[in-house]
Amino acid sequence: MTSADVHGEVRDPELPGRLLVVERDQLIPWLRGRTDADFATPTDACPGWTVRDVLAHCSSALMRAVEGRFEEGVFSPESNDRDIAERADWTNAQVVDELERGMTEAGPVIAKAGGALDGLALGEWVHAGDVREALGAPGAYAGVGLPYALDLLARITRERGHVPLHADLDDVDEPLRFGDASGERTPGRYIGDAPTLVRLYAGRPVDAAGFELAGVQVGELNIFG
Repeated sequence: MTSADVHGEVRDPELPGRLLVVERDQLIPWLRGRTDADFATPTDACPGWTVRDVLAHCSSALMRAVEGRFEEGVFSPESNDRDIAERADWTNAQVVDELERGMTEAGPVIAKAGGALDGLALGEWVHAGDVREALGAPGAYAGVGLPYALDLLARITRERGHVPLHADLDDVDEPLRFGDASGERTPGRYIGDAPTLVRLYAGRPVDAAGFELAGVQVGELNIFG
């Protein structure tokens, strides 16, 4: 990973696919060992959705990308609920099978989309963290995919003109820059660990005592809100 990649200044078209494959290799075997009760567990990050619902949403979103199905209103709350309902009769194993296929096949499609679908890969990785969190597993919003996710997050926030932020991360060797610093606004500053920063950008619950944030409001960071 180059310095330019780390700071989000260059698009690596293969990065989203690498993130998905790295996460696939960790997540899928773990999911295959879970019980039916685990799949029925509610998630705090996605109110009203169980672990299975989150996974069904993830698998359907990836397969839409693989199959090029982007009709009007796709990825709206209503569309997401329909995708989940369409899989209501599937076994949990079938949902995991589709998720594995999507995480395997979506990378090349995302690479060719010129950046338009890069956020899908990041969202899938965040949802994997949501599932781990719901089941009390260690490594939610962390793990081997974290460096790739941070790289992708830096570039996505820059390209979307997001509020500039300078992050001093406890668990990353060098400071990282997020958002668009080309304007007049002075970059905010974050001090804390990387998983907490991911939670902030994803609009997930955080421990307010576990980080420092100056020059920017928590709500301004959310890229999915």
